Amino acid sequence: MDGVIDAVVVGSGHNALVSACYLARAGRSVEVLERDTVLGGAVSTVERFPGHAVDRGSSAHVMIRHTGIVEELDLAAHGLRYVDCDPWAFAPAPAGSDRPGIVFHRDLDRTCRSVEAACGPREADAYRRFVTVWGPRSARVMRSFSVPPTGRHLLSSFWGLDTGSGGSDLSRQFLGTGDALLDEYFDDEPLKAALAWFGAQSGPPMSEPGTAPMVGFAALMHTLPPGRAVGGSGALTRALAARLGSDGGAVTLGDAVTEIRRAGDCWAVRTDSGRVVTARTVIAGCHVLTTFDLLERGGFDRARLDAWRRRIRVGPGIGMVVRLATDALPRYPSGPADAAEAVRGLQLLVEDRARLRLAHGAALAGELPPRPAVLAMSFTALDPSIAPPGEHQVTLWSQWHPYRLSGDRQWSALAEPETDRIVAEMERFAPGFAGSVRHRHIQTPHEIERELGLIGGNVMHVEMSLDQMFMWRPLPELSGHRVPGADGVYLTGASTHPGGGVSGASGRAAAQLALADSAGGPVRRALGRWRR
Repeated sequence: MDGVIDAVVVGSGHNALVSACYLARAGRSVEVLERDTVLGGAVSTVERFPGHAVDRGSSAHVMIRHTGIVEELDLAAHGLRYVDCDPWAFAPAPAGSDRPGIVFHRDLDRTCRSVEAACGPREADAYRRFVTVWGPRSARVMRSFSVPPTGRHLLSSFWGLDTGSGGSDLSRQFLGTGDALLDEYFDDEPLKAALAWFGAQSGPPMSEPGTAPMVGFAALMHTLPPGRAVGGSGALTRALAARLGSDGGAVTLGDAVTEIRRAGDCWAVRTDSGRVVTARTVIAGCHVLTTFDLLERGGFDRARLDAWRRRIRVGPGIGMVVRLATDALPRYPSGPADAAEAVRGLQLLVEDRARLRLAHGAALAGELPPRPAVLAMSFTALDPSIAPPGEHQVTLWSQWHPYRLSGDRQWSALAEPETDRIVAEMERFAPGFAGSVRHRHIQTPHEIERELGLIGGNVMHVEMSLDQMFMWRPLPELSGHRVPGADGVYLTGASTHPGGGVSGASGRAAAQLALADSAGGPVRRALGRWRR
């Protein structure tokens, strides 16, 4: 058909671009349409301060290097280079304590020596057992992310166990809370708090059912730690766009998709500029609720969409970000002799889990945390190219901060004072830090929504609670990346399995399904015609 391309991809987030790359690699004609003038969605980097390349969303890429996507798409040939975050994390000692902080190296032996120095030999032995057990389990979970989820033999497909007594015990552990898992292995509260804070980066508190595997992912960091893309997080999406271009695909920035409408056996995708792109396949890489809006404007059954909308929980918001330009890296009194080891990875600034629980409870009530729980990252320690000589960058992520504040308060009035509290929290652990700050950029939940299209300020799109994960994400009938009643429209991105974070797995899975379905040709399309 003249004027018809094989696929339109809505959005240029990393999952959307991964889908586009796999389609183009298979010889399909592809165009990516992005509303923003910046490529990459939440995986992008811009100049916030003079001479600084600052991430807009994600910074540490924890998962994608475990998926094989970087190698399959040969992204190194298109400019992508990763540096290991090693050590991958540092947990400073509680204020007033004379114990050292805990350094989580990629090397397990070195980590156990650090745990022993801070917490004693029993905790070091327990940590080794934890990694030995949960490392292989987490690796299987990571492999399971590469295919659409099903309910059949869920645990055995993840971890290779049958449904006998071993499977029963495993299911109990899998469905348990992260806190329960930590209590099973450890006694030392600062160690448990550090691992709980790592697990809570997925969004839910470790007191919720089904969060044990989120803690378990810490064990996988000893196989391959988080990676820092040289030049900033956006180096990944720039490499994906370059790969797409090499296979004949195109990206159009600054022209938002306004509707997705059935056009015979194809789809007509209209943009804000008035363009209409006709394609056999649409892959929606935007928020699932945004996709619903586009389909509704194109005439899709509103009652069905409303029923889906009512069942998807975005949640109260996860957190806020403070991006800082400084003239020095943080220095932790409880850090290792080589001070740089403390700042190469994630800095877990929480000494007990009570603070995490209080922060989450406050957010549910629309309140600010009594005391911010902060994760610090200072990637100029790994990649000096992102700042001018003699300057540094520090990112402070704080959970939990509600999207909607109680008492009709507005984020516009609270952003600056809350940032002061977050910086002060860093100052508690790294005295003198506040004096090093030269510039700051604040991303409240409202700003995250406005700039990145992340509804409700949720960086994971929809809550990563157990009932919205795996074969239930975002809903059971949508979990296979297809939209019932809209044959040829596919979902990808953090709204779908395996959820938020930088993995690309959703993008690859959606593309593989689209390619498989297209092989069915007219018969499949006829069976799935638009139903009103």
